[in-house]
Amino acid sequence: MINKAELLAMGQAAKLASRTLRRLSSQEKNQALVAMANYLRQETANILAANALDTEDAQAAGRPQSFIDRMVLSDQAIEAMADGLEQMADLADPIGRVDDMWYNQEGLQIGRQRVPLGVVGIIFESRPNVTADAAGLCFKTGNAVILRGGKETIRSNQAILKALHQGLADFNLPTSAINLIDNPDRELAKVFMQMNESVDVLIPRGSAGLINNVIQNATVPTIQTGEGNCHLYVEKSADLDQALAILINGKTQKVSACNAIETLLVDQEIAQSFLSQAGPALVAAGVTIHGDNQVQAIIPEAQPATPDDWATEYLAMEIAIKVVSGYDEAIDHIEHYTTYHSETIVTSDYQVSRDFMKDLDVAVLYVNASPRFSDGEKFGFGGEIGISTQKLHARGPMGLDALTSYKYTVFGQGQVRP
Repeated sequence: MINKAELLAMGQAAKLASRTLRRLSSQEKNQALVAMANYLRQETANILAANALDTEDAQAAGRPQSFIDRMVLSDQAIEAMADGLEQMADLADPIGRVDDMWYNQEGLQIGRQRVPLGVVGIIFESRPNVTADAAGLCFKTGNAVILRGGKETIRSNQAILKALHQGLADFNLPTSAINLIDNPDRELAKVFMQMNESVDVLIPRGSAGLINNVIQNATVPTIQTGEGNCHLYVEKSADLDQALAILINGKTQKVSACNAIETLLVDQEIAQSFLSQAGPALVAAGVTIHGDNQVQAIIPEAQPATPDDWATEYLAMEIAIKVVSGYDEAIDHIEHYTTYHSETIVTSDYQVSRDFMKDLDVAVLYVNASPRFSDGEKFGFGGEIGISTQKLHARGPMGLDALTSYKYTVFGQGQVRP
C-alpha cells in the first residue's frame, strides 16, 4: 500500500502528466478512451472476481444492504462503464473551445478559451464504477486524476485501474494520468486533501460524513457534491396518477441513489384521495413509511415520524410523509430541510409551477418528472463526476464543462498601454 512519500510523489507525477494531457488532440484522447473501454470488457472476469472478494468482506463486516448494492458489479455494470467511456469519446471536446471573443477599444483581440483544471482529486466511497467514470471524464478534459475510493472496494478499483492503464499504454501515454490511492488510512487521506502543490481541485462523492470531513480538512479547493434529501411535493391540482407514478419511481427505482425521493409532501386538500392510493402502493413495494398524525390516520402501516425523519437521507426503502396546508408550507418545509440537490413538484397549475421554479434555489428543480433524472448521462453529458450542490464554479450534474476552467488569450499588433 502507498505511503505518504509515495503519495506526494504520485501527486508530482500527476502534475507532470497533466502537462502531457493538455497538449493532446481530441482524436488522441478519443482513441485512448475507446481502448480503455475495450480493456474493461476484456478484464470483466478479473474485475468481477475482485469485486466478489470485496463484497464478501463487506457482508462479513455487517455492512447494510443499501451499501452492498452500491458496491456490487455485474457484467451489465462493466459494459455500462465501457459504454460510458465510448460515449465520452463521441462528445465534443470542450478543451480549446473559445466561448467568447471581442476587440477592446485599443484593438486588442481578447478571447476566453476553455482549459483543463490540471490535477483533479476525487474521494469517494462504495461505488467502484466511479473509478472508470471519473477517470474518463477527467481524461477527456485533459486533466490528470488521483482517485481515493473506500476501503471496501480497493480490489475492485485496482482491477478497473489495470484496464484503464492498458488503454493508456497502447498510446504511450503516462499511466500517472490516472492514479489510485490504495491505502485507506485516514491520516493519509488528510495529507491528500492538503496537497495544494500538486492537486488543483478536490471533489468528494459520498455520504454527508465524507463530504463534511473533506470540507473541514481540505486546503485544496473543494467542489461539494452529493447528499440528497430530495422532496416530492404533490400540489392540490396534481394529476394523482402521474404523481403516484413519479413517487414510486423516485423512491423505489434505485433507493441507494442520491437523487431518490426521501420525503413526500401532500396538500391537505388531496391528502385522503392521494395517500389512500400511495400508501398501499408504497407498502406493496416494501417501503417503510414514517408519517405525521394525518398520514398515520390514512395509512395504518405508517410509523410515527420523528423530527429527524424530515432531515434523513435514507438511501433505503424508507420514506417520510407529511401533509401540508398548502404551497407556502410545502416551500417552507423544503427550504428548511433541503440539501440543495433535487426537488420536485407535481402540479397542473402553470403559475404554481413557475412559482416553484422561482421560490427554490437548488441545483435541479423538476415539474411533473422524477428526480431520478438528475444524472450526467440523462442530461446528455455522457456521465458525471458528481452532482454539485453548491453555487461556485459548477452546479448540478457535472459533465465535461464542469471539469474545465478558462484562460484569456490576447492578440495585438504592437499595442502598448499609454
